[in-house]
Amino acid sequence: MIYCVIPPELEAELFDRLSAYYEGNPDVTVIVDRRGGVDRRNSREPSSDNRRTIRDRRRARVPGTFPSIEAAD
Repeated sequence: MIYCVIPPELEAELFDRLSAYYEGNPDVTVIVDRRGGVDRRNSREPSSDNRRTIRDRRRARVPGTFPSIEAAD
């Protein structure tokens, strides 16, 4: 699936034209970008509520040491 995303400012002049152009292609969908709010990817302010927490999900090592093993003759 391919999305042809149109910014809201250009919806009036491009949406109908691009919808007609891609009408015969079932793999292309023309949509209008309706996202709003702050783009967190470009935010320079470190706020704890909007940032992802990076954590190490690997299992912790077993504490301590292993006993020595005597080789059998």
